[in-house]
Amino acid sequence: MILTGPEITSASQDGRLRISPFTPTQVNPNSYNVRLGGTLLTYTDQVLDTHRPNPTRRTEIGDDGHVLQPGELYLGHTLEEVGSDFFFFVPLLFGRSSVGRLGLFVEITAPIGDIGFHGQWTLMLTPTRPVRVYAGMKIGQIMFFVSEGAIDLYEGKYQAASGPQPSTYWRDLDATTVTS
Repeated sequence: MILTGPEITSASQDGRLRISPFTPTQVNPNSYNVRLGGTLLTYTDQVLDTHRPNPTRRTEIGDDGHVLQPGELYLGHTLEEVGSDFFFFVPLLFGRSSVGRLGLFVEITAPIGDIGFHGQWTLMLTPTRPVRVYAGMKIGQIMFFVSEGAIDLYEGKYQAASGPQPSTYWRDLDATTVTS
């Protein structure tokens, strides 16, 4: 079951969902539009290493926007904080079709949010051609599905994210992982 726009509004008003800030005009028939936050991260090393932290460069999007270049991965973030512990709402984030039609891929490999996550979502932005983006533009949409069965709330490493978060995959490694 997917939440309709009116149910997203109702759940946001009564506390079953947290969308902050919540703007009624961003509610769609079965999703909620999220906006691009003002910060971007890019990795600075040519080769990324899954077994260690990777350095990043931070860019603030100015009033004139910022041109994203093909061949680069940009980590952006939603302006909104989104989350829920109640009623088993599972959020999924997708790019808006209008943004995709400009050749900008948003969140193509990790669209699912865990039950119990609260924070700004990191967006993996990949342009197919140069495209100018602006802080505050509607970049994606979150849909909410109702899960079934017992739940364990998310307690992971990205909880309470504020701004774009680089990968911390290396934190998943344990003592039995073989490195080469």
